[in-house]
Amino acid sequence: MKLGTLRNGRDGTLVVVHRDLSCAAPVQAIAPTLQAALDDWDRCRPALQTAYESLCRGTLVGARPLDTRALAAPLPRAYQWADASAYVRHVELVRRARGADMPDSFWTDPLLYQGGSDHFLAANDDIEAASEEQGIDLEAEIAVITRDVPRGASRDQASGCIALLVLVNDVSLRNLIPNELAKGFGFFQSKPASALSPVAVTPDELGQAWDGSRVHRPLEVWVRGEQLGAPDAGRDMTFGFPELLAHAALTRALGAGTILGSGTVSNADPAAGSACLAERRTLELLEHGKVETPFLHFGDQIRIEMLDAQGRSIFGAIDQRVVPYRPASAQDADEPPG
Repeated sequence: MKLGTLRNGRDGTLVVVHRDLSCAAPVQAIAPTLQAALDDWDRCRPALQTAYESLCRGTLVGARPLDTRALAAPLPRAYQWADASAYVRHVELVRRARGADMPDSFWTDPLLYQGGSDHFLAANDDIEAASEEQGIDLEAEIAVITRDVPRGASRDQASGCIALLVLVNDVSLRNLIPNELAKGFGFFQSKPASALSPVAVTPDELGQAWDGSRVHRPLEVWVRGEQLGAPDAGRDMTFGFPELLAHAALTRALGAGTILGSGTVSNADPAAGSACLAERRTLELLEHGKVETPFLHFGDQIRIEMLDAQGRSIFGAIDQRVVPYRPASAQDADEPPG
């Protein structure tokens, strides 16, 4: 099934969304928000599935045409957002470009950091940045949303805790990253709010593209009207989602509504292109001795989407524009009185 969140206050209103994204219906009688549904997933999922099937048959009362711009992120705020770097080839490539060796442990011990989860951008929200000099970049990813994951969960147990999947644009400010990492304490200022796809889908919605661990479909990434790449999300993913969840849950339980990202999707085959500008720039440096592709400028448009085997959008598209950040006081001054 496909679930979305209508913009309405901080946490929005949960809706079931038609398979073709054409219409949606609120399901407040089942759960008011997606977080509430995840908190009681065993009870809510069957009822939501019934409502979804009725919507797709055209028999659900309350269905209305859907403009995905009316949707917030599926989880407008989450209890936890953790991001991995599961495509180790991507890490190796970037480190090689700056002359850094990669520890062998990176191939056996997942990289994971905890990011900001108090606000996720909707799929059509602008990317606001204070300056182009910060090195504005996109990172196209897949993520899972969990039900409760017990501490010490095995990979098999963790697999059963995957409730939903989403696409992510993990926005990065590349020129702020080196100084932050040099402190040895991780990302913070270099990682502003990430964006989520319009809808989240249950694993069964992916059909054969989901093998219980990875999503085997190309992730199409467009920047400034040109395709940056379409790497297959299942190919060259060193660690699958159950492994990542088990790693994250080694010393603590993960609460329902935890979002865990794959990291930038990356394939070894250069023909697949890239899912972030940093990788494209790295390849240019290694191949030509110089960087040719700039980071994002104000006014640039980015698009991230995954299609099924029939060419239909699975999650809806992340479609964002980069704009200058304006403090709240300036925004308020532009609003009409009353």
